[in-house]
Formats: sequence, structure tokens, C-alpha cells
Amino acid sequence: MTEFLQHLVNGLSVGTIYALIALGYTMVYGVLKLINFAHGDVYMVGAFSGYYIAHALGAGDRPTLPKALAVFVGSMVVCGALGAAIERFAYRPLRARPRLTALITAIGVSFLLEYGFQLPSFGLTTQPFPPGPTPRFFPQPFARVSWSLGGVELSNYDVVSFAVAFGFMLLLQLVVYRTRFGRAMRAVSFDAQVAGLMGINVNRVIAGTFVLGSVLASVAALLVAGSRPTINPLMGLMPGLKAFVAAVFGGIGNVPGAMVGGLVLGLAEEYVAGYLLSSYRDAIAFAILIVVLLVRPEGLFGRVRAEKV
Repeated sequence: MTEFLQHLVNGLSVGTIYALIALGYTMVYGVLKLINFAHGDVYMVGAFSGYYIAHALGAGDRPTLPKALAVFVGSMVVCGALGAAIERFAYRPLRARPRLTALITAIGVSFLLEYGFQLPSFGLTTQPFPPGPTPRFFPQPFARVSWSLGGVELSNYDVVSFAVAFGFMLLLQLVVYRTRFGRAMRAVSFDAQVAGLMGINVNRVIAGTFVLGSVLASVAALLVAGSRPTINPLMGLMPGLKAFVAAVFGGIGNVPGAMVGGLVLGLAEEYVAGYLLSSYRDAIAFAILIVVLLVRPEGLFGRVRAEKV
């Protein structure tokens, strides 16, 4: 039983990260019907921007709560601006083109970010700014403290990760369903052309959706970097793909579905790795994707919509 509960804690810890990233996928798809495959690399940029901000503030030498908050806010601002820039310069000019064109562009933006961050960091070739793809070690924002509850190991990083992740998920729910911007977002998702005729600034809503998703990705990146402190330019590839699987599993375009999908995927990975083979950890995500596409392609909370032709 102790082992089962330990896997439960570990699975929820990973699942909240997948859920935060999956929310970006599902919001963009809900509004634009676009799979933003560059989203996982925005997550990577969140970790790197937090890394540079932390060193600029000296958070690695003398960590304090104000410095940790400054790192979070700074990284969220950087990723929000990056999300807005990607939408404005990469996707908006292609909005009237076939969806395949935007999909190929998303893959191109992903490669640009992945390999762009492997270049020398603006000429800074000494520690803590090593050149190229060298892994960076993220400074821990505060000392790690662990507790044993009935044999289940729980750290303060787990508690903070749960609290921050679920707090942002609830905040997003309030934004989407209780604010004017959220109503505009849902209107654009339903019919962008009619929403524009009703006076909604469609471009602003779409840009705001990208900003929201990118901010959540930066939060997920900093939660991971703080507890697993090695970061590298390719760190967003696998979490991005798994978060996409979580979004599809929950019903892509459905915000609560993305949350549930992320948690289920994290738990599935942990129990498969714990009770079967750890090498199956990555395979389980894609096995779930295949099963969902075969059995229920609209996802757990998705709905089949009939279209007149």
C-alpha cells in the first residue's frame, strides 16, 4: 500500500505538469483549430528565461521568496511575449491558408527554438552561461525539505508544485468561464466570423489565448526546473508530445478534459514504470493515444459534432 501511495504522489506531481502544458494546446486548438507543435518549446524557453533571470538576481547564491517570485513573473512575461510574437508573425499571416500550412509552420517554429537555443548564448561562453547544447543546472529557489508520512516520501517541492499547478488551473477556469475575455474566447471558438461581426476583436482574443497558454507553459517549466534542476534546449520535446496526448485524451479543445488527461497520463506513466518496466514510461503515452484514436477519437470529454455538407 505504501508503494502504491508513493506512486500516486509521484504520478500526480508529473500529471500536473502535463496538465498545465496541455491547457495551452487545447486552448489554441479550441480557438484556431490549430495544433501548436511549438508549444513544448515555449515550455523550454520558460525554463531558460527563468535560469537567466535567476542568475541575474543572484537567486542561486542566496535564494529568497521575493527572488523566486521575480523569477516566476519574469519567465511568465517572457513566455507570454513569445507566445504573442509566434501568433503574430508565424500563424496570423497563414490564418486563411489551408491548415496543413500552419501545421508545417508550427513544426518549423519548434525547430527554430530548439536549435536556436543550442547556439552560443549571446557570446556568453563561461559559467553559468555555457555555450551550445550544454545542460544548465537550474538554481533551486529554496532548500528542499522532505517528510515521511506513513512511509510515503513527500517534499516541500511536491507541495508547492501541487498548489501552484492547481491554483493556475482554477484561475484559468475563472478566466474562461467568468470573465469578459473568456466569453469572447468561447465566442471566437464557436464561430470567429460571427464573433467579429458582433464587435469582438478576434485578433486580440487569439493573441490573448496564445499568451495564456504560454504563461501556463512557463509555470510548468519552472516547477520542473526547480525540482529536477537540469535543463537543456531539447527538454520541451517529450513533455510537449505527452501533453498533446493528454489534450487529445481529455478531448482537445476542452479545458477540464486537458486537466484530467494530464493527471491520468502522469498516473499511468508512474504505475507502468513502477509495476512493469521503467523503459515503458514514454511508450505508454503513445499507446494511450492510439487507443483513444481507435475507440473514442473525440476524447474523454469531447463531443461529436455533425457537419452539414
